[in-house]
Amino acid sequence: MHHIQLDLQRKGFDLSVDLHLPSQGIAVIYGTSGSGKTTLLRCVAGLEPQANGRVEIAGEVWQDDAQGIRTPVYQRPLGYVFQEASLFEHMDVQANLNYGLKRSARPHTHSLEHAVSLLGIGDLLKRRPHQLSGGERQRVAIARALATQPTLLLLDEPLASLDFARRQDILPWLEKLRDELHLPMLYVSHAADEVARLADTLVVMQHGRVQASGAVAEVLTSVRVPLSVGDDAGALLSGHVSQIDQRWQLACIGFDGGELWVPNTGLMIGQAVRVRVLARDVSIALQATQHTSIQNLMPCVIESLGADQHPSQALVKLRCGQSALLARVTARAVADLGLAIGQEVWAQVKSVALVK
Repeated sequence: MHHIQLDLQRKGFDLSVDLHLPSQGIAVIYGTSGSGKTTLLRCVAGLEPQANGRVEIAGEVWQDDAQGIRTPVYQRPLGYVFQEASLFEHMDVQANLNYGLKRSARPHTHSLEHAVSLLGIGDLLKRRPHQLSGGERQRVAIARALATQPTLLLLDEPLASLDFARRQDILPWLEKLRDELHLPMLYVSHAADEVARLADTLVVMQHGRVQASGAVAEVLTSVRVPLSVGDDAGALLSGHVSQIDQRWQLACIGFDGGELWVPNTGLMIGQAVRVRVLARDVSIALQATQHTSIQNLMPCVIESLGADQHPSQALVKLRCGQSALLARVTARAVADLGLAIGQEVWAQVKSVALVK
């Protein structure tokens, strides 16, 4: 496990966190602007000298003020990717990558070659930064960080400066890093779609404090954290393609607790996928309905009920096997149906988004 326990006092803002995170996968640090996401990342990197506490990454202590340990930034085996690619404009891509390699405490050209191959930038090596698109620049910046063979990769909203199309271009490369490198990452974001596609662990921050932390599927469906408020409230389900309906161009995703039909976008039987179900697309019935256009129906148990952003609305957490859904319904519907914790109901899912 990573252990990050930090306190940083500033005028008008203070950061106080105590996190235990898995040493594998992507931990997304999520929150609105000013919640302390980037400050937390900078503290882990050692870029905030006034921060006190303890930083232990994969068993290696980078900071422990009680023991007088404070590893300098340049000696911490980390890669850092900023919002802007920050490439040297007077160098071509190859020279930018070589600069990252020089910085490594254990330089090996094969690590750079692997990064170039992994991120698909081999045909960009002779170009200057001004000849690259925003997505290409970020892929080069990530490759430069990987060339140092870091123990931990820090990414501070690396897609924030890109338009929607470019973001969709680079997300698969980030998924590839997660699935093939198995390099732990701390990834700062305020975009719900990035959370859905990338996160294994989710940390929700507000006003310099951790509001929730845990497996992404569980945190996303909590009715008591800021992430559940707003149009993006919803659940993330992991499953496998169990059936393909060629006639209607549909694929069935089986998961622990049920199955969902989604449009077939070239999926294959047995393929692992993630699907996102927004709370606004889930309704609740007391019994299985018939003669309805809604194709995705599943039995669930009400696990919790919470107030939504507007007093007329409520968020209901439903447990389907080991999986969870969120439903946004009116408070009047909760009263009329007599919904209560522990009650067996049917979830009706009107729309499902395939995120992987």
